[in-house]
Amino acid sequence: MAGALALAGGSLLAGGAPVAATANISIAPMLHSKFASSRQPLTLDECETIFTVPCYVPAQIQTAYDEQPLFDSGVTGAGQTIVIVDSFGSPTIEADLATFDATFGLPAPPSFKIIQPAGKVPAWDPNNSDMTGWAGETTLDVEWSHAIAPGANILLVETPVSETEGTAGFPQIVKAENYVINHHLGQVISQSFSATEETFPSAASIYALRSAYFNALKNHVTVLAATGDAGATDYSNVAGTLLYTHPVVDWPDSDPLVTAVGGTQLSLLATGQRTQADRVWNDSTNYALNNVFFGSPGPQALGTSGGKSTVFARPWYQDSVANVVGQSRGVPDISMSAACSGLVNTYQSFPGQPAGWYVDCGTSEATPMFAGIVALADQVAGHSLGLINPALYAMSAAHAPGIVDVTTGNNTVSFLQPDLVTVQGYHAGPGYDLASGVGTVNAALFVPELAQAAGGGYGG
Repeated sequence: MAGALALAGGSLLAGGAPVAATANISIAPMLHSKFASSRQPLTLDECETIFTVPCYVPAQIQTAYDEQPLFDSGVTGAGQTIVIVDSFGSPTIEADLATFDATFGLPAPPSFKIIQPAGKVPAWDPNNSDMTGWAGETTLDVEWSHAIAPGANILLVETPVSETEGTAGFPQIVKAENYVINHHLGQVISQSFSATEETFPSAASIYALRSAYFNALKNHVTVLAATGDAGATDYSNVAGTLLYTHPVVDWPDSDPLVTAVGGTQLSLLATGQRTQADRVWNDSTNYALNNVFFGSPGPQALGTSGGKSTVFARPWYQDSVANVVGQSRGVPDISMSAACSGLVNTYQSFPGQPAGWYVDCGTSEATPMFAGIVALADQVAGHSLGLINPALYAMSAAHAPGIVDVTTGNNTVSFLQPDLVTVQGYHAGPGYDLASGVGTVNAALFVPELAQAAGGGYGG
């Protein structure tokens, strides 16, 4: 904690690097979603026929991350609350989660509450693509955090604004998260949204939005954020039509007080057993998938984001990987399933699109999944773990068995704008890297290790 407070009080600007003096900020949900079936979730084979790639159900993902030993010992997230934060929310999320649970044999969460502490959400408008997009995000977040920690409570925090001048809804998110923290309503906060650092008016404008993260640090609440889905780049305009042609990263995942969650590609049998080791998610040149999913073969800027912050300096807990990150905060910290070449099923019925089963992907998937993992570790520890980043890097340095290294793949992406552009990213390799962080997890081993490490083990 002393180290964390030193970080919080120290200079966090990376070498005085400037941020563009523009105000093109737009909070963006980190997901991609496609309608699959009005009747039932697609099987693995059906997904491969329709989308050219497999899709997965909770039992497969639970098996892939070796959760059953935890479940067998009563570790399901019981007594913990996962906080999901999304603009607008979804008007049908409670019924949709019930359908999801009934279909896949999951128990209902012990408690599922929805609050709007930053102001009443506007009336649902099925013709508002911003609202329907956030509803899809909400659905993915709730259903898949629950799939990973089926015994945890869920608190959905809906905010009333998606885009405003200058800060694009972030003030409402900060207000809502501070409310949750001040009232001790949850142990882990999952954020599946971000904006490119360079789109903020200044570094100071980012610093002004950090109060919830300092508050979370003080109150031992873990805060997670998705790194993004555009590989080594991300959007430079509010409309989401233009990408930077050089490497960038997003905030809030680049914040040193937040755990940045990147994406991997899983290759699973119907039983959930792996056919190969997880690799960095990168579908930029998956032309067949891109054509089916986006109506164009691409290439697309489609893959896990990661790289070096231009706003925040290297935090002390990354000193052990200074040879990788240099003087900057590096992201991600850890990775989970996110690939569009390994989709997951969700159920959505909100007005504005067909009701039924959808296939989703993105670091918006990885982040609530990891929130579930943190809830499991909170249960084992008997208390909330707070900022877990020091523990993650100490565990990685100690070669903790629960951290599974990801050593193949990269987040270099190509795209047309209008000419072909390639933004060079980062390669996975042994140990920490800017494509996968410290790697991914074997939950049966990782959960008790994290509970120990965040309490003082592994030098954390």
